[in-house]
Amino acid sequence: MSSPDWTELCLEIAVEDTDRAAAIANMAVPYGIYIEDYSDLEQGARDIAHIDLIDEELLARDRTRALIHLYISPEDNPAEAAAYLRERLTAEGIRHELKDRQVKEDDWANVWKQYFKPLPVGKRLLIRPTWEEAGDPGGRQVLSIDPGMAFGTGGHETTRLVLETLEELVFPGAELLDVGCGSGILSIAALLLGASSAVGVDIDPLAVRTARENGELNGFSEPRLTVLEGDLVDKVSGRYAVVAANIVADAIIALSKNILPFLEPGGAYIVSGIIDTREGDVLSALAACGFTVETRLEQGGWLCMVCRHTGGL
Repeated sequence: MSSPDWTELCLEIAVEDTDRAAAIANMAVPYGIYIEDYSDLEQGARDIAHIDLIDEELLARDRTRALIHLYISPEDNPAEAAAYLRERLTAEGIRHELKDRQVKEDDWANVWKQYFKPLPVGKRLLIRPTWEEAGDPGGRQVLSIDPGMAFGTGGHETTRLVLETLEELVFPGAELLDVGCGSGILSIAALLLGASSAVGVDIDPLAVRTARENGELNGFSEPRLTVLEGDLVDKVSGRYAVVAANIVADAIIALSKNILPFLEPGGAYIVSGIIDTREGDVLSALAACGFTVETRLEQGGWLCMVCRHTGGL
């Protein structure tokens, strides 16, 4: 009996949108993604392979377009991933074409897992995929995760920067709100770092399910870890010492107008998932909402900022 097929989603975008589109693609699937970008083919061949002779078929490729390939397992829903991609890309103003086809499981079922290994983050955390042995954690807190279709493995710069920031901001007894919680990795990390409770909220039902399952993998469930499906304003109540939003620039701009009622006085508002070309837009929106940036971190063209509100509540 043959194994069920995987689904390949092929996303075509303008070359100048590759970085932003790839970040969104990584949010849709944490595995099985590769990028075709031939815009600087000759220089890349010289720099990487030290060759000047290039196949004519490659030279004939359209240098103005890039392709991003994503692979969806049979257990996951490719329609949900495609809908997520279209929604996020449209919100970012990225024009795109999206196609799909079936591929054999033997080609993709487990290939991506070989690249997701136990990952030390910051000084205190070790991210461990469930299929890998953590070995000696060296005194680090082990965060076990099976990302499924939800964004957040700790490998992407945006997630890693927030995890490192949480090490500095989470204190014993703190309560955390994780907006757009994805795999639940930030909420779980906060609990491992000493938070008394964490609330995650996401509009994607698949992310909500994955976050709850990952919480249980690490021994957390209600009331310490609560994961809600829906909109922040409609579903969440209370105030939090730390609010984290590892999403995209436009979502942060919209969110910042409504976040203050959820922050404790003097609380920290962490925003991440911001490509450096959108920094000015996000800073303007934060300032308009009364926030100042206390800390700015950058890695690989991605930004994470810790903000505090300047006025009274």
